Amino acid sequence: YDVVVRYQGGNNAGHTVINHLGKFILNLMPSGILRPEVVNVMGNGMVIDLEHLHKEMGKLVQAGVKITPENLKISDRAIICLPYHVMQDCLEEDRLADAKYGSTRRGIAPVYGDKYMKKGIRIGDLLQPQALKKRLEGILDWKNLTLQKVYGGEAVTFEQIWEWLTTYGDPIKPFICDTGLYLDRAQQQGKKILFEAQLGALRDIDFGIYPFTSSSNTIAAYAPIGSGIPNHKLDNVVGVMKAYSTCVGEGPFTCELFGEEADKLREAGGEYGAATGRPRRVGPFDLPASRYGVRMQGADEIALTKLDVLSGFEKLPVCVAYDVNGKITRDFPFGSDLDEAKPVLEYLDGWNCDISGCRKPQELPQAALEYIRFIEQAVGCKIRYVSVGAEREQYIEL
Repeated sequence: YDVVVRYQGGNNAGHTVINHLGKFILNLMPSGILRPEVVNVMGNGMVIDLEHLHKEMGKLVQAGVKITPENLKISDRAIICLPYHVMQDCLEEDRLADAKYGSTRRGIAPVYGDKYMKKGIRIGDLLQPQALKKRLEGILDWKNLTLQKVYGGEAVTFEQIWEWLTTYGDPIKPFICDTGLYLDRAQQQGKKILFEAQLGALRDIDFGIYPFTSSSNTIAAYAPIGSGIPNHKLDNVVGVMKAYSTCVGEGPFTCELFGEEADKLREAGGEYGAATGRPRRVGPFDLPASRYGVRMQGADEIALTKLDVLSGFEKLPVCVAYDVNGKITRDFPFGSDLDEAKPVLEYLDGWNCDISGCRKPQELPQAALEYIRFIEQAVGCKIRYVSVGAEREQYIEL
């Protein structure tokens, strides 16, 4: 691809990429930044912690990655995630205690809340410092009421926030532009554009397991909007699914495994959050949730990942339906019905052999092929790619 675009979210999730330069955990940067010929765009739908961005860019540059205004473009309409958003996020999770939502404590919910209350500060405001100062003073008067009167926390001062904005905002000024205009022209020039999502369909603010979601639209349909080109249409959506289920954070997880069985799967798959290091909750493949995800994403094809992780299991459970208070459903439930749902399991044969060296479908054991075809038919979307290892060449195209 010529251009890679992040269109939502902040530094609350991560993509781990290993290449000849080293190992990188990218929380904010599009993963195309590791390819010198690719232009990378951080879209208007994102919320950007400038301090985190500064550190992330620094680590990349130190490792030999080239970052210039030619290969990184930051939307002037993206919202800045400020220190008081992180403070508010932590204070609220502490207040909720056992009823917490499982926030990453990185300020994501408060900053999106401020965006929709028209109290946000945009990246482009950094280029208009006099207007920004006036706006910031009014916002801080309002925000301190919340921090002090609601949570009993400390007030933040104008001087603190202005120094933070100057320290971490000034270095990124050359990268700020109208990314919508850039992408519109790139499309007209026939450039190939990849929109890179962060988090899955069940974390979408509208269509996920609300309120245990992220605070942005994670689905593919939001990509043109969150990138600045709502006049454009997607021509292909690749849904990424693991060969089993995982979840980070709180909320209902119908087919969750526990105990030794869960530990074995978690360790085999290295299931720990890239952004937080938290152990992921794990379970068998969930057909009702996955079928729903395919529909919400409008997936044209699927990349099925981590099939190799299942190689050590003699029998493979698959959640084919939910039992909700005695009623069997193959559709994904709404709201409190999800809290009551119990998994209906079927078992498929495992293949108890190493498949990490397979590169063609015919090299896979029959049981592995049957597992793939079972999922493909059940979710109603073709599986085009199957990964059999963490290395970039360890995949099979069907």
